[in-house]
Amino acid sequence: MMDETEFWEIVDRTREDAEGDPEEHADLLVERLTRLDPDSVLDFARHFEARYIRAYTWDLWGAAAVLLDGASDDVFDWFRCWLIGQGRDVFEGGVHDPDSLAGLLDEFDPEIDGDGEDLGFAADEAYEQLTGVMAPDLGLPPGPEEPLGTPVDFEDDAELARRFPLLWERFGTAG
Repeated sequence: MMDETEFWEIVDRTREDAEGDPEEHADLLVERLTRLDPDSVLDFARHFEARYIRAYTWDLWGAAAVLLDGASDDVFDWFRCWLIGQGRDVFEGGVHDPDSLAGLLDEFDPEIDGDGEDLGFAADEAYEQLTGVMAPDLGLPPGPEEPLGTPVDFEDDAELARRFPLLWERFGTAG
């Protein structure tokens, strides 16, 4: 049974080896996961999915909108995958206080960063390579239908600046 520490070690090591490139990170993650047994890959997938669900908050979506100059449903899904890929400290800090991402992220290039779509599929791809079949249902309770917290008006720059002052100052369209 994979524990949380092992999950984060795999995420961190593959990110470091990819030198922060999200697509390379996903490729290295698949490669690393295929060295595990299928049950361990499913354990990894459960850890990933649980964090993905935890990150489904309005505040984090607002932070993504500031960082990416807007964030549709799909873009926010990919952002949450990317955030997990940044490791435990950035992920936990960002979920706890999304505005703290202003200090947790060394650099952020919206052309490269913020899109972890491929990371979200890494465990499924590894499982399929190992077994020849699609990964089964992970048995996790479904996530909330709506993000948790107070809704954010992504079109209102003043609201974004008020709710995320540090992010807005560093990454906002007016910054």
